[in-house]
Amino acid sequence: MRDRHGLLSQPIGRVLLNMSLPNLIGILTILGFSLVDTFFISQLGTEALAAISFTFPVTLIVSSIAIGIGAGVSTNLGRLIGSGNSPKAKVFLHDALLITFWLIAALSLLGSLFIGPLFTLLGANDDSLPLIRDYMFLWYLGAPLLVLLMVGNQGLRATGDTKSPAKIMALAAVINLVLDPLLIFGLGPFPRLEIQGAAIATLISWVVALSLSGYLLIIKRNLVDFAEFNLERIHCNWRQLAHIAQPAALMNLLNPVANAIIMAMLARIDHSAVAAFGAGTRLESVLLIAVMALSSSLVPFIAQNLGAGQTERARDALMLSLRFVLVFQTLIYLPLALMATPIAQLFSKDPQVIEWLSFYIIALPAAYGPLGMVILTATSLNAYHRPMSSLVLNVCRLFLLLLPLAALGSYLGGVKGLLLALPITNAVMGIACYILASRITEPDTTPKHVEIYKR
Repeated sequence: MRDRHGLLSQPIGRVLLNMSLPNLIGILTILGFSLVDTFFISQLGTEALAAISFTFPVTLIVSSIAIGIGAGVSTNLGRLIGSGNSPKAKVFLHDALLITFWLIAALSLLGSLFIGPLFTLLGANDDSLPLIRDYMFLWYLGAPLLVLLMVGNQGLRATGDTKSPAKIMALAAVINLVLDPLLIFGLGPFPRLEIQGAAIATLISWVVALSLSGYLLIIKRNLVDFAEFNLERIHCNWRQLAHIAQPAALMNLLNPVANAIIMAMLARIDHSAVAAFGAGTRLESVLLIAVMALSSSLVPFIAQNLGAGQTERARDALMLSLRFVLVFQTLIYLPLALMATPIAQLFSKDPQVIEWLSFYIIALPAAYGPLGMVILTATSLNAYHRPMSSLVLNVCRLFLLLLPLAALGSYLGGVKGLLLALPITNAVMGIACYILASRITEPDTTPKHVEIYKR
């Protein structure tokens, strides 16, 4: 299993490039799932679109938990593989998947029992609630499968294989794309199931994808060892996993919270600015795809090299990545700024929305290079077994710097003043993260847990 993909020996730039390109496909398919469902459901009318919109906060929480667990799996598994400890790596992945399934199954059962009270609390009315129930009951049924899929794919990435997860997610996206119109609108021999059809299409795509991922993990790659049930061993592995997973999951929830506060600030000034900000954040997710793809590759690369004792190689990879995203995002920004108004006009015909969105496109992407450095540094800290440092970094960026600057900017300059707070924050934090990354070292001691592996 060790160094199957050259993470410990081949040229750093080439390895990261080969790992990151497939990750681009994987990220695009994840974005595509949401966009495809939203597009087809919007054809059913405003009530259906409102119903699916209410589900986003709940699905985001489950996805954040999955991302957190995935970060813990990628980091710990990468270190075990890098140190040549394949037997422990296989048992650890078995325990991580087992814990993941029971945790999400319990949360899904609880969520399915309280669909009405929960979504009423979120503001759903009597017209939306039946539609939400139709969708969420099936979504909760499939949630454990989705999270197992996400965590299992992180297990594959921890070995250096980013192509297989990308292919699996691309196939799932195609299945969802084909089944959505058939089941939502009842085309051909299929019944018209409307919003419930979207949930069934998504569930089927998850089942197929999980089957393929499981085949690779268990049968073809032999990455999972079905060890006998041992509560003490599982508890120790859970503590090791949670050391990374809990702060990582919380960190993934911070950005949506901060964005919600900024949107509330904008709503007090001009509702058209809210529409512009919403369009801008969707555009941002596309413009930062390269950063996210590189981030997914960098964590297992650093973890394996730290596990193998190659600390200088791990830090060289981080510094190379930081310099790359700074240059890459700057080059992207130059044509983007020149095309700000035409791009804004693709999202809206409202002159005020176009004005605010044009300003967003000119101002915010100017600091996407530094923002990329923040993202890479924060995720890399997990590989260094410093998840709390990663969490503190994001808390400082969002709540000690960004939101106070946004409040000051809105007071002094309205919408434009508020929006300028974002690139200023990212520029300052980008410089700080570059300095932090240049000085980062492997801790003298990493969290140690007694691991018991009984056959």
